[in-house]
This record gives sequence, structure tokens and C-alpha cells, in this order.
Amino acid sequence: MHPKSSKQQCRIVLTGGPGGGKTTAADLFRRELGDQVILVPEVATMLFSGGFPRVHEPEAVHAAQRAIFHVQRNLEDVQSAQYPDRLLLCDRGTVDGAAYWPGDPQEFFAEMKTSMSAEMKRYDAVIFFESAAVGGMGIEGGNPTRNETLTEAVELDRRMRALWSHHPRFVLVPHHQSFFKKIAFGLAELENIVNTLKHV
Repeated sequence: MHPKSSKQQCRIVLTGGPGGGKTTAADLFRRELGDQVILVPEVATMLFSGGFPRVHEPEAVHAAQRAIFHVQRNLEDVQSAQYPDRLLLCDRGTVDGAAYWPGDPQEFFAEMKTSMSAEMKRYDAVIFFESAAVGGMGIEGGNPTRNETLTEAVELDRRMRALWSHHPRFVLVPHHQSFFKKIAFGLAELENIVNTLKHV
């Protein structure tokens, strides 16, 4: 993977509601392409599994989302600086916090002293893995920090999709009864995006 000549290396977000399969897809794609890809892991999982409290009170959620946003931005920038010649594959992006923010998502961007447009421009493409909860399926998996109900997962999925769908290179990977088929479709779409960006 070679960086585009006019700017830094390609930066792609894998996102979606809880239980969508994005983390599985990111890991498989990284394994497939090896040292052509550097993965930015999901920051919320890093923080919550490291002792940062998982909270529900609105003011506490605001504080948690501020922390996640700033760590996300800086972790992306660290990986970008360390590996300038690799594709940056982000397990979630800075826009995700607006979906978790209690209240109007625009308040989130104002609080972070940025805008949705500015954050979208950080990424070359967005691949959105729709939550299994949308199809009424369970979202239990290997992430012990996940605590959303199915109803909450569906609402988060809706809010995230409404935000990220404004990106000019937004790709939807819809829910499928077969997780294998869904991941295979998502990986094919990811490969298509990467091949397209190589020639931009």
C-alpha cells in the first residue's frame, strides 16, 4: 500500500452499531495484508478495559466521550507518524462519539472545538457494519466492556449511520443472518475501497 502523493496515507474507518462485526473484519483484513496495514484499535474498549469507568449519568458520559475523542485523535496521529507508508485502518473514528453524546450531536462537535465536516475530512472512506441487533440478533461477543441492550444497540446504530452517511465515501455493510457472509461482503467492500484509493 502506498500513500497518496497529495496527502498523508489513506485512512479508513470501520464503524457501526455494537455487534456489527467491524473489529473482526479489521483484524482479518490486517492479517491478510500484513505490514501494508496498521490498525488503530477501538479506543473506548482500551479505556474501559483499562479501568476507565463505564458510566450512565449524562455529565459523566460527556466526560467519558471527551476522553475517548482526544485519545482517538492522538492515537490515530501516533500511528500515522510511526507508519506513514501504511494504510491506517481505524476501529471507529472521532465522529462516533457524537452518537454516544447525550443530547444534540452538534453539541458534541462544539464541545470538542471542531465540526462534523472537519472530522469527516480526517478519513478517506467509511465502511459501516450494521449492528446484528437491527435484525433482532444478539450482540454478545468477545468484548466484555459492551453493555448495551438490543434496543440501545439499534438506536446507537441509527444515530451513527445518520452521522457517517454524510461522508462522500460511505459504504454500508447491512445486517445478514449469516455472520460469515456479512464479514465476507464487508471485506470485499474494504478491498474495493483500498484499490480505488490507490489510484486517486
